[in-house]
Amino acid sequence: MVLDLAQPDAVAHLRAALAERGAVAKYLVNNAGFGLLGVATSLDHGEQLAMIDLNVKALTALSLAFADDLVAQQGGLLNVGSLAGFVPGPGMAVYYATKAFVNSFSEALWRELGPKGVAVTVLCPGPVPTGFQARAGVTVSGLQSILTVTAADAAKAGYDALMGRRRMVVPGRLANLVPLFARVLPRRTMIALIASTQIRRLGPGGGL
Repeated sequence: MVLDLAQPDAVAHLRAALAERGAVAKYLVNNAGFGLLGVATSLDHGEQLAMIDLNVKALTALSLAFADDLVAQQGGLLNVGSLAGFVPGPGMAVYYATKAFVNSFSEALWRELGPKGVAVTVLCPGPVPTGFQARAGVTVSGLQSILTVTAADAAKAGYDALMGRRRMVVPGRLANLVPLFARVLPRRTMIALIASTQIRRLGPGGGL
């Protein structure tokens, strides 16, 4: 069904549609989201708040609304986070922050729902060639190119991790270094590295 998940009544519509079909959710995959490239104070404020509504609010609402069904069915929840969730992201500040929420929220649910028989996994890929890049206004090059995984590989990694009841999965060997660097490098250094990448994307006069 076509549904704008950012609308306040989206979850109710989805639950009603399932009820009409006599269906009960066993697995929930929260994959909807978008990003925007640019300096937060310069980008459209309403569009950035809409990003929070979709990336954070809708994901949270769906996860909570279907939790009882997932427990009853002994199913699973797969939330799509991002490598962006491990570091602050000047140049895509709100997007990176939304993914930090997804990563943190999902890990907490892994602990809360796991003892009740529900598998919870957060999938944290780097760049995945989809329509996301065009919507966000970004191009993938340089270091980010070597962190890229295909949509099929990302999906398989997420599925396998969920079935294996793993808390988190980062597709790609090189991508797995990002969480490590985020832990061991000074925060100021990580922010500078991300900013340098975004400066190249934004070009002269980009604001960073």
